[in-house]
Amino acid sequence: MSIQPTEFVSRPRDDERTTRKPLALWDRVKFLLLLTGLFFFFVWAQMADNPLLPYYDAVNDTWRSKRWIFLLGGIELARQLHYFVAERWAWYHRLWSEKIFGGLNRRGDRINPWTRYRLARVVKLLIFLVVLSLVLGTLFDVSPALAIFELPKRIYDALPLIFQLIFGFFFVMIQFIGLFWFLSRGGIDVYYPDDVRTRFADVWGQDAVVEKVKENMIFLENPEAIEDKGGYVPGGILLWGPPGTGKTLMAEAAAGETGKPYVFVDPGAFIAMFMGVGLLKVKGLFRKLRRLALKYGGVIVFFDEADSLGNRGAMQPGPFGGAAGASPWSTTPACNGLSYLSEETTATLLRAGLAPSVTDEPPRRIRDRVFMGGMAGGGGGQGTLQALLSELSGLKKPRGFINRHVRRALGMRPKPPPKYRILVMMATNMPQALDEALLRPGRIDRIYKVGYPSKVGRVRTYHGYFDKVSHDLTDDDIEKLATITPYATGATIKDLVNESLITAIRDGRATISWRDVVKAKQLKDLGPPEDVEYIERERHATAVHEACHAVAAYRVRQHLVIDIATIEKGGNYLGLVSSIPPEDQFTRWRTEYEADVMVSLASLVGEKMFFDGDSSSGVSGDLESATQIATLMEGYWGMGSSVTSHGVTHRVGIGGGGRPGAPDEKENELLKSNLGERIEEKLGELLEQTERLIEDNRFEVLAVAHALETTKTVTGDDVKAIIEGEQGPLLDGREYHTKEFAAEAEAYHELVVAAHKGHAKVEVPLPQLNGHRRGEPEREPVLNPRDDRGPDAPS
Repeated sequence: MSIQPTEFVSRPRDDERTTRKPLALWDRVKFLLLLTGLFFFFVWAQMADNPLLPYYDAVNDTWRSKRWIFLLGGIELARQLHYFVAERWAWYHRLWSEKIFGGLNRRGDRINPWTRYRLARVVKLLIFLVVLSLVLGTLFDVSPALAIFELPKRIYDALPLIFQLIFGFFFVMIQFIGLFWFLSRGGIDVYYPDDVRTRFADVWGQDAVVEKVKENMIFLENPEAIEDKGGYVPGGILLWGPPGTGKTLMAEAAAGETGKPYVFVDPGAFIAMFMGVGLLKVKGLFRKLRRLALKYGGVIVFFDEADSLGNRGAMQPGPFGGAAGASPWSTTPACNGLSYLSEETTATLLRAGLAPSVTDEPPRRIRDRVFMGGMAGGGGGQGTLQALLSELSGLKKPRGFINRHVRRALGMRPKPPPKYRILVMMATNMPQALDEALLRPGRIDRIYKVGYPSKVGRVRTYHGYFDKVSHDLTDDDIEKLATITPYATGATIKDLVNESLITAIRDGRATISWRDVVKAKQLKDLGPPEDVEYIERERHATAVHEACHAVAAYRVRQHLVIDIATIEKGGNYLGLVSSIPPEDQFTRWRTEYEADVMVSLASLVGEKMFFDGDSSSGVSGDLESATQIATLMEGYWGMGSSVTSHGVTHRVGIGGGGRPGAPDEKENELLKSNLGERIEEKLGELLEQTERLIEDNRFEVLAVAHALETTKTVTGDDVKAIIEGEQGPLLDGREYHTKEFAAEAEAYHELVVAAHKGHAKVEVPLPQLNGHRRGEPEREPVLNPRDDRGPDAPS
């Protein structure tokens, strides 16, 4: 009768049990058997010292002289009786676990852990030496204090000469064996059932992958459900994805949910100085796994950062990471170029240096997208990866000396080895570095991408971490926070919540507010600003530059919203405007790329418009990104006047190709110039649109620039409030929409332009808003200064 798979049932935590977990029969009787054997050992010693002593008298003498054995036996019986009652009586178990032993643990926790662990180690060592001294003193008939010092001499004197020579030989050999044994230790931690408290309910934002991993847990607990139908239990899982998305946490949850031991392999466990040590570690690891699998019915082993072990050649350029060594998830935001673009556009620009065949390559399975080199040395050391591969799917030889040798000597076939239920889990953020042989079915059967959480997953994760602290955020605030952090992972969300709490504590509060979250996000996104101050005219020029980006992004770009605008100088930027997608989107359109180009060109248009035709070198990155996007639109994506793919024409030898038989150089130049003309025409068309946009929004640019000069950093919601004349979360945008401010802002700008031309100092202070001095008359609000121009309004 076949067994049907059942619904996955989460195992209760240790503190959720109402009674004690039942002991196995061997665990109940092993110490009693040991004490019984020790008693009869002393009986034998009595009869060996006096051959004429009858057995009954020897038993009586041992009884009278070794009463401590029976005392220990009574203690062990009481312990087993205590466990037996605790396994069946919930109140009794709760009394001892929570009140008696729980109280002792709470008192012990008051001691520094470092001191407590070392004291416990010293006490255990002393107890061992005392017990050993008592036993040896009885055997040698000397005082216990001297017995332990006589042990090496008595052992050596008891050996004949030939055995002394053998002992000397083995003593030398054991030094080398001990050295390699010592080097092969470490880097492997074993967690037994109930040691890990993490459950699948603690993994937030990765529900789809969690369900797949749960399926593997069902088959590990109930392998007959698939084996009786002719299949086999999947034995390997690879979790790959960006750092911080929960791969290691998911493996911990798998260990916490199952009743099997969990073996954690450190990333550097198999990196060793001497050849062969890594191989010994692999062999030792799988010996331990087989032993645990037999004892507990299965075991889970987790290799963290598997790319440190799973390759044996230099990584070659491939679609996974583009160029060798590049990461598909890392970008370097910088003002005047990339920071205000979407992640997709930024990634496209970073891949611009790749061959066109890589850019145009259609998606393929993960197994088709790994390219390895050879002869370059691997990350795991000599022979380590090969040993791992053979252990994962090699021949399983019969186990045991009697089974392998005695049965074969008697003409009997050795019994086959048992089925070892070993689930191998690996995690990496560099799947392109893994060897193809490691990824084949039979070793790694299932490959799951643990990507960035969706918005729903981010909301759930934020709720989970904010529930652990005191805060006054509403559900709408948390949903908004999830929206403005589109590429947040579980690790970054946890860090952001913690940084928000630190910000609140720094201000003398214990409750997190929205302002604390905004400050923490700015710190994490931008880093601490450099402690530098702009001169007035450069500060204003930088603010106008970024304000042009911000206003253009707000007016023409609907697929992204502004996250942060700042003029605080960072490591490699003077200021930036970063944008984020308001929703999860996987397809990009021509109009969106055109909007990106207009946002890039806004800085050049604005500098020329506001500074009488002058412009700075800070627009170089903006022009580069605009040109790159226009080139891809015209030559690759079919978003221009031609549908020809320049990547194909380049590979076949026309339009700038280089293979034999290509057209002559004049035709190549003609085709290249046509592409260049189309790019320039496209950029010119979008430049004219950008000029009209900035001209129509001149007042908004000066308003946003004023806010940047005043506060240095402005959130996206406050940029919107300033442009629309609304109340923002941190700034009041209504104060900017007055005739008085429009006149003051234009007058201040003209003074800055004059100072800029003469490299002079700006003599007037920046106009005050959002916190003007009390007693000043309120400004007269207007709906739109551009549509209600008075004699003092800007022209």
